Amino acid sequence: MNHDTTPLGPRPLVHLERTQRRVMTARELRAHGVPANVLAERCRPGGPWQQVLPQVFLLHSGPATGEERLHAALLYAGQPTPGLDRRATQAMVTGLAALALHGFRAVPPLCALDQIDVLIPRQRRLRAVGDLRIRRANSLPRPVSILGLPCAPVPRAVADAVAGLGDPETVRALLTESVRARGCEAASVVRELNNARLLCRPHVVRAVDALLAEGRAIAESRLYKMVRQYGLPDPLWNVDLRLPGGPHLGSVDAYWPDHAVALELDARAPRQDDEALWRQHARAREQLERLGIDVIITTPKKLRESLEQQAAVVRTALLGADDRNPHAYVAVLPR
Repeated sequence: MNHDTTPLGPRPLVHLERTQRRVMTARELRAHGVPANVLAERCRPGGPWQQVLPQVFLLHSGPATGEERLHAALLYAGQPTPGLDRRATQAMVTGLAALALHGFRAVPPLCALDQIDVLIPRQRRLRAVGDLRIRRANSLPRPVSILGLPCAPVPRAVADAVAGLGDPETVRALLTESVRARGCEAASVVRELNNARLLCRPHVVRAVDALLAEGRAIAESRLYKMVRQYGLPDPLWNVDLRLPGGPHLGSVDAYWPDHAVALELDARAPRQDDEALWRQHARAREQLERLGIDVIITTPKKLRESLEQQAAVVRTALLGADDRNPHAYVAVLPR
């Protein structure tokens, strides 16, 4: 009987190098039967593999592709931390890298980025290394999957990108594109910038002012479309209301004087110095309602997501005008 006495050697490693994902952790390689000494040998200078981050290896020589860099960053940042809940070990791409995945034209391609930003829970102890920069959050947003990679949603990714940028034109381009081409509400972007305490930087504040103007212009165009498309009576656009010979009552975006219905587009966003202004707007709204004027508040988000529903709200208010108590006479002036 012929016995094969050839000693058993390590599993052939070519099957790993031919896989679609050629970035793996040391733990994954051990699970594939690659012992530490073989791993060290293959990662020697001039060897066929390389270590790109602690405990993360690239299974080919030469530079990593942009997507491989992201996989490596997520594998490094996603490694479990002893003593923490498994759910607290999440990580997602953020900053410029996430915006590149979202398709931003104002962002360089992945292969040209100097750093990769990864967002992790604040309680995790993880240090930045190599070209990997760590961003932290008290609670992570729900990630968006792009090319199978978890990415921060655009508003959060913009804030993390802006945190590392000093060029005013680049900051403004990112903020504008987020609203104009990526369907974000200006308020959500500004909220993330405010949470990141970036509104103390003058160039960011200037970019935010341009962003809010951009967001309002888009919302106003949807408001005009709503009136035309759903056959609402033409209002007086962008007017100031005041008592005859008396004080200014407030400014509204649309006013139907025969029905005493006013519409206000609330396109403001959280700012560090806006609390007093918000209280002023609330008092003006309450004063109009005491005078018998029905004030409808809409937002850019509502106009974008439910235009027909917003038209129905306005139509209901107009049809109900005869059922309300007579309103006080107010003077209407151009804003």
